Amino acid sequence: MTKNKYTPGSIAWLIVKYFSVIFCSFMAILPIVSCVITSFKTSEEYQRTTVMTLPENWLNFANYLHAFQKANMGRAFFNSFLILIFVLAGSTLIGSSLAYVLNRFRFPGNSLIRNMFTFAALLPGIAMQVSVYQIMQQLGFINTLYGYIIMMMGTDVMSIYIYIQFFENLPISLDESAYLDGANYFRIYWSILLPLLKPAIMTNLILKGVGVYNEYYCANLYLQDKRNLCTVATSLYTFTGPMGNQYELICAGVIMSLLPALIIFLLFQKQIYNGVAAGAVKG
Repeated sequence: MTKNKYTPGSIAWLIVKYFSVIFCSFMAILPIVSCVITSFKTSEEYQRTTVMTLPENWLNFANYLHAFQKANMGRAFFNSFLILIFVLAGSTLIGSSLAYVLNRFRFPGNSLIRNMFTFAALLPGIAMQVSVYQIMQQLGFINTLYGYIIMMMGTDVMSIYIYIQFFENLPISLDESAYLDGANYFRIYWSILLPLLKPAIMTNLILKGVGVYNEYYCANLYLQDKRNLCTVATSLYTFTGPMGNQYELICAGVIMSLLPALIIFLLFQKQIYNGVAAGAVKG
């Protein structure tokens, strides 16, 4: 006679587990569903209905066309992707090369530099904006796209430590054998170690890319020409003002801003999953 593997305690735990998963999924999807519904409504329809009331016409794309033209979203997408390309490439090279130096070379001040990075991670970014703004102003980087790119290219502490953890799992014998074969330190980093960092690079590209694409505060502060130097995040604020907010146009802009990220995720979801999984178990 087989014993029933489901006890009252295990059944209760299964109910709690699946209920929490369904509830969290519902809470995550609800704002997107509400945004999609609102984006197809006219201004009058939005005023007289609730956010979850279905639109009368699902083929009403006037909000999308109006939002794309009035918010100059074509220029915003171009600027955002230009910023992403340069920032991700630059931060990857800076972070991985810095982690290579800190991990592979022992010199006076190595521990001090690591501790300073840890200390910098404890400081809120908003508290340092006065000093950063003064530096940007003295360098002439205010209201320039290249100045904003250089500022955003600054590697965050988390990515440096992720690269350091991956370097610690790469045997030092790789460096030694390549050095004996005549390769210099740069060649060792570029041709041997950097290709082995693909999981760490993918993890940091995801974290950094999402942060840069959604960044609003610094983009609004340093890119003051809102027409020509707008990003996707700042362009959505075209429809907010003291006389009221045009939420149907804001929702249309939000849905359009989500589409590029959704397309990239669908095309590279295998690489993204592999990179995040490898980044979670390394170290």
